[in-house]
Amino acid sequence: MKTIELALSQVGVKEIYGKKDNPEVLKYFDEIGFNGTKLHDETAWCSAFANWVCKKSGLPYTGRLDARSWLKVGKKVSEPKLGDIVVFWRESPNSWKGHVAFFIRETRNWIYVLGGNQNNQVKISAYPKRRLLQYRRLEA
Repeated sequence: MKTIELALSQVGVKEIYGKKDNPEVLKYFDEIGFNGTKLHDETAWCSAFANWVCKKSGLPYTGRLDARSWLKVGKKVSEPKLGDIVVFWRESPNSWKGHVAFFIRETRNWIYVLGGNQNNQVKISAYPKRRLLQYRRLEA
């Protein structure tokens, strides 16, 4: 799957602490239409990363920086496949805050996703299933 391969090629890209910014993170903003020089790598960038991957892969994308914007792209599915979009809530299910990443696998209590801004880097992380908002499938 082209999407997962592209996302995996970015594993290890991480924020630079302090006044410097990682140009690779700023690239995600720039290439989806935001001026990376006006943002910083400390700006929440999970959605910028997902947008960048989807745009480069020829898939629909939101063009927005809020994770929950992904709830309106593609179609909702209950049985996710490798590379599907996963949207989680942050702070509370009713908050505007969230996290978006690409589905890898799941266990009884955990969803493993590949995404940006996971512990300030691109990596695979496990999130509690109870924080799931939706799985979304994108098609070109």
